[in-house]
Amino acid sequence: MRTVTAAASALVAATFLTTFTGAAAHAGERDRGHASVPVLEQRATLSADHLAEGPPSGAEATPANGRTGPFDGQVIPGFSAMVDNGDGTFWAMPDNGFGNQQNSGDFLLRLYRIAPQWETAEGGAGEIEIRDTVSLSDPHHRIPFPVVNEDTEERLLTGNDFDIESVVRQPDGTFWIGEEFGPFLLHVDADGVVLEEPVPLADVREGGSGELKSPQNPYLGAGEEPALGASKGFEAMAASKDGRYLYPILEGAVVGDDDQRRRWIFEFDAEEREYTGRTWAYETDTDANLVGDAFMTGKNRLVVLERDDFDGPEAVTKRVYAVDLRRTDGAGHLEKELVADLLDIVNPAGIGTETSPGAYGVGEQFSFPMQSVEVLLQLRDGRLLVGNDNNYPGNDARRPGTPDDTELIVLGQERVHGGKDAGIEVIGHRGASGYRPEHTLAAYQLATTQCADYIEPDLVATKDGELVARHENEISGTTDVEDRPEFAERRTTRTVDGTEITGWFTEDFTLAELRTLRAEERIPDLRPANTAFDGLYPIPTFEEVVDFARRSRTCDGQPLGIAPELKHPTYFDSIGLSMEEKVVEVLEANGYGDKQDPVVLQSFETANLRELDELTDVDLAQLVNCSGAPYDLVAAGDPRGYAELTTREGLREIASYADVLGACKDLMIPREADGTLGEPTSVIADAHAAGLEVHGWTFRAENSFLPAEHRSSADPAEHGDLIGEIETFIEAGMDGIFSDHPDLAVAAADDEG
Repeated sequence: MRTVTAAASALVAATFLTTFTGAAAHAGERDRGHASVPVLEQRATLSADHLAEGPPSGAEATPANGRTGPFDGQVIPGFSAMVDNGDGTFWAMPDNGFGNQQNSGDFLLRLYRIAPQWETAEGGAGEIEIRDTVSLSDPHHRIPFPVVNEDTEERLLTGNDFDIESVVRQPDGTFWIGEEFGPFLLHVDADGVVLEEPVPLADVREGGSGELKSPQNPYLGAGEEPALGASKGFEAMAASKDGRYLYPILEGAVVGDDDQRRRWIFEFDAEEREYTGRTWAYETDTDANLVGDAFMTGKNRLVVLERDDFDGPEAVTKRVYAVDLRRTDGAGHLEKELVADLLDIVNPAGIGTETSPGAYGVGEQFSFPMQSVEVLLQLRDGRLLVGNDNNYPGNDARRPGTPDDTELIVLGQERVHGGKDAGIEVIGHRGASGYRPEHTLAAYQLATTQCADYIEPDLVATKDGELVARHENEISGTTDVEDRPEFAERRTTRTVDGTEITGWFTEDFTLAELRTLRAEERIPDLRPANTAFDGLYPIPTFEEVVDFARRSRTCDGQPLGIAPELKHPTYFDSIGLSMEEKVVEVLEANGYGDKQDPVVLQSFETANLRELDELTDVDLAQLVNCSGAPYDLVAAGDPRGYAELTTREGLREIASYADVLGACKDLMIPREADGTLGEPTSVIADAHAAGLEVHGWTFRAENSFLPAEHRSSADPAEHGDLIGEIETFIEAGMDGIFSDHPDLAVAAADDEG
């Protein structure tokens, strides 16, 4: 497992500089030699309830977490953008105030000069000091449409006028601000005075014309359909080092775009006051993700902050990626290289543990799980500063029921060495499905954080031939489809692999329809804690899972592996939805296809593995159950079952087309009549003799699944001694572990190592 000492965390800052300026140059190359992990070096907070001078604010704010407006002063609801002054202070900018245009008319748009008094490994107050205030104003009437304070001399701007989200400073001291209601670019002087008319977003995409407008755009004509969703304008904006070019980025997708994961990056010439026509497409990990901020680290390189809309333990994506504007993939998207997973930060010095005792995500493993992570900048020494908009008073990621503070962290980086010695591989079975609903990006992300080497998506097909991750094609037990009246008539009975099943089936839904469903815990009686996440996460596509894996690293620095299982291949072939070709197509499109790639394709059937052996060079795994037979053999009238496949002769035949035997646990060590483990069989040794690795399934922590001697009580849902069970199988020679609880499997593998 990854370990970083307190001394090692005091890294050379240039490490981050090297990563940011060079990572994207190698995007897509899976370097197995080393990787870097983010290390928490500094932290400072500002009380959520801090009030700055000014008139009352929040009269129309939505009450939350025990706070109800109006508040006796100007709330500082976190920061959405910052500028480094180079002297230990920063200009920090909140957004429009209280979440929408209607409730923010009493919130003044401002920049605050702040001086964080950092908490570090050596101590420190860990507080944010407010030094100066600049309010945005339009006394010269540069804004050609009415504002809230229209008839005043200063014409102070409010959150009803603009939703300011990103800021960069020019060499002359003026600021360019990106906002979302237009979206517009605002140019203000050092005192916050508007210098010129807001610049609208010209649609300079290939084939585009006119302007891209949001629903709040004051120039939106009667009956004109907005091209952008509400608050999906310029959340992020980077600038070239000389300030000549600005790079505003749309937070969300363009309405009607056939690729809802695409976020457009534009180039604006600040001298010529016009868009250059150059655009780039950034692809988010999933369609609901947002671009929170960006920062240029070189002439063509920038880091991008990508986030989901969840917080606390529900959070899945709070990531920093590096991209190079000169490098795109086959689909035309910028290649992404992971720089930091903000949910998985090493904190060997325990920063924050005394100042924020008991707060979620504050410990030796530190997480920044706030909903709106919206500040990203690179300090002059190369390190990263990250901050949050706390959506006061609504967010409570750290302590449920208490508004989140404004929080800033500075990340260094520690190098960890990959290329580990051959050892026990841990496969996150359907992700970390013991802790999150299975086959969700949340489960896969947690498995990665828990140091799994591989994640395992089960694959089934949709009506329109797309592949999605579900344990079965019948989805009533793993989604909320039963509660969707629009799909009530889809309930039907089908015969799958010789068994009659009634329910809802993926092959009766298009991908678009399936994406409207939300995942639910499959075994709620045994895993009641997982039901807290029911209804949150969509069904991921295979493409999304592959993207997640290739953009992630294991704890020891290696590329995260994927072990897809193709479910019911004979059945899907029979209805014209063959999966093998599609699986290989998706893998190859993402650079996977060679023997050394961290991919293992699995199946309980044999014919499709033989077919895959002709289609790809990645490793293949023959799954074998404790009883029964592969359905392709049943359908062909072949009398052999799994028992025959695991004889010495059968294993040698498997080795002619596969690389791994994925064995039911009882085939390796059967259970006695009293439920305890018996003596190991010869299956592991025979498989090794045939040249096969042996991966065992499935190792789960609940007493219901454990051998009798490893159970902790008669309660089937209580956790027993999973580590002890796994150690017994490792001692018997097993090479890999399929587990719903990757953290415990890793602990067992480390103990045995």
